[in-house]
Amino acid sequence: MTKNRSKSFVLGFRSLVRSKLGLPGLVIVLISCLTAIFAPVIAPHDPAQINTAHMFLPPAWMDGGMKEYLLGTDNLGRDVFSRVIYGTRISLIVGIMAVVVSGAIGLFLGLIAGYYGGFIDNALMRIVDAFLAIPNILFMLVILGVLGPSLLTLIIVLGVTNWIIYARMIRGEVLSIKERDYVIASRSIGTKNLQIIFKHVLPNVFSSFIVISTLSVATTIILEASLSFLGLGVQPPTVSWGGMLSEGRNHLATSWWIATFPGIAITMTVLGIIFMGDWLRDLLDPRS
Repeated sequence: MTKNRSKSFVLGFRSLVRSKLGLPGLVIVLISCLTAIFAPVIAPHDPAQINTAHMFLPPAWMDGGMKEYLLGTDNLGRDVFSRVIYGTRISLIVGIMAVVVSGAIGLFLGLIAGYYGGFIDNALMRIVDAFLAIPNILFMLVILGVLGPSLLTLIIVLGVTNWIIYARMIRGEVLSIKERDYVIASRSIGTKNLQIIFKHVLPNVFSSFIVISTLSVATTIILEASLSFLGLGVQPPTVSWGGMLSEGRNHLATSWWIATFPGIAITMTVLGIIFMGDWLRDLLDPRS
């Protein structure tokens, strides 16, 4: 068993090194995670500190810039570099926690519906159809408008509205797996359904679940930024990339750096996660 695990690790590492996108993606994700963890150490200023004497300072390499403010300051004199660093925390927290919620719901419902079928399966598919009939972003806007924006509400709303993709994918794979010989043999000797699900079915769908969860983190980060941009996501004084974009949109012509650098941070983080997800798909999916 130990030899097999060591061999799998070596093969996975070789696959990562040879991948044109996987290694850069993993590096970007690691940098983002380390930035989020050590934000108080890396950030040179308090991201919420207002300094009216240094409003709209350009980046340090431009005329009028100051070396103390590497990426310049915003309309309230707050350090853009520090705010981008602290924004990494919120984006990753929301992205990961929302995916945990939606993934848990979708995995559970997909396993139950796919394995037992019948009324449970039909009921789940009708619920899925109902969710698909409503634009996802519109549904989230309505819920956030009713409940009020907050970090916890945002995570719950993103989690509850994005479980459909997991449920459909898991259900489809379970429908195929439950007809295989080893599952039929286990059922014929009287093995309980829950034992079959956890011992034979779940391990065979977990790789696909990991891949889709990784890619969903990227989508969730974009959704969080979109909702914060509209004022229904993370609320000030908590720093978020979407909120920074919203604050900087009125100053693009004169102070482009306020919105540009958080936009670059969103793009790079999302691309890194997507690249890593593509590598995981190639590594874990035997059909690739």
